[in-house]
Amino acid sequence: MSGLCRDCLSLLAEIKRHGRCLACGSPRLVQHDKLEELHLAHIDCDAFYASVEKRDRPELADKPVIVGGRHRGVVTAACYVARLYGVRSAMPMFKALKACPEAVVIRPDMEKYVRVGREVRQLMLETTPLVEAISIDEAFLDLSGTERLHGGPPARTLAKLALKIEREIRVTVSIGLSINKFMAKIASDRDKPRGFAVIGREEVLPFLATQPVGLIFGVGNATRERLAKDGITTIDQLQALPELELMRRYGSMGRRLSRLSRGEDDRSVDPEREAVGISAETTFYEDLSTFDDLSKELWGLAERVSYRLKRQGLSGSGVSLKLKTAGFKILTRHRSLDSPTQLADQLFRVALPMLRREADGTRFRLIGIGADHLKPFDGDDTADLLDPSIAKRAKAERAMDKVRDKLGEDAVVKGRGFESEE
Repeated sequence: MSGLCRDCLSLLAEIKRHGRCLACGSPRLVQHDKLEELHLAHIDCDAFYASVEKRDRPELADKPVIVGGRHRGVVTAACYVARLYGVRSAMPMFKALKACPEAVVIRPDMEKYVRVGREVRQLMLETTPLVEAISIDEAFLDLSGTERLHGGPPARTLAKLALKIEREIRVTVSIGLSINKFMAKIASDRDKPRGFAVIGREEVLPFLATQPVGLIFGVGNATRERLAKDGITTIDQLQALPELELMRRYGSMGRRLSRLSRGEDDRSVDPEREAVGISAETTFYEDLSTFDDLSKELWGLAERVSYRLKRQGLSGSGVSLKLKTAGFKILTRHRSLDSPTQLADQLFRVALPMLRREADGTRFRLIGIGADHLKPFDGDDTADLLDPSIAKRAKAERAMDKVRDKLGEDAVVKGRGFESEE
């Protein structure tokens, strides 16, 4: 069985002396008979937002840290100390603080997280050009053919990359190494934080057989409930059914269930994959129900999304609206654009009619807006021939952006955003 020390990077044919590295004495070892053959990995930063905050505030190193909104907000991220108390992402903040009253709550700083995520991504790209970003803190990497370049198998190169990220950026990552993207993602979740898990081809079927169906990506609550009604709760039950039978029952989803239940995934790592989207949302201190009140909140969020699009040089071809009712029901609405934009004014104007249709007196506790189908900004988002005044508004918005860059994000507030107009 092949072995690797994750601290001194020694490759070991056998690991002796009570499971410690013979060269440096470290217990952080990886052993697998296919360790030197596998080349597809998933890397995930550990509790990323909370880790960045702890990095920047060393006095919080041993304290439970929650990133998210106060009062009626939700948990965006929780460090591993806070997780010991039962705090989880998307948990209402009041529940999180009830479980862990001594937690330090920090408001999210997305600009900082994006910046640090780019630094991590750059180190990945220096390792292999085949990097497919999933979000700002995780990515797939294909290291096939890099053995000569890095002087060793992909597993050793990945361990070296993890050490470099930890040393230079001061955040930790967990690595999953396997036969394809689906299994690599599962592997990276098995050993957190600072983990390195390997799943070889021979282990795939028996490992998956013991797991719940919810482990398969794309199986959310609705699909899980539908499967449960048919008596299917674990992946071995999916493995026992022919693909045609699953397709007969569940349509195209049946094919995915059949193949992923067997660990089959032929997707390649695509470095050109588009970013999914950029969004912003807020939870109100008190429920809002009128269109005027909701639209005022929407404008500020549109500006935040626009700011991030501009900073990243992106534009969006779609706009989404998200609302959460007082009863925690989530509503989402979407509209595609004729031409991509990064302007807050355009995002707001597109989302406003969708909001008006939903603002029927229902009490909402959250509102959000997002831009999706992202692509590099081409320098012109004033091509809407049906709106001749867009160029004038775009010029005014970019002039305000320059003032904000010099004097701060809150230096200029656009009054139109606080009016209820279509």
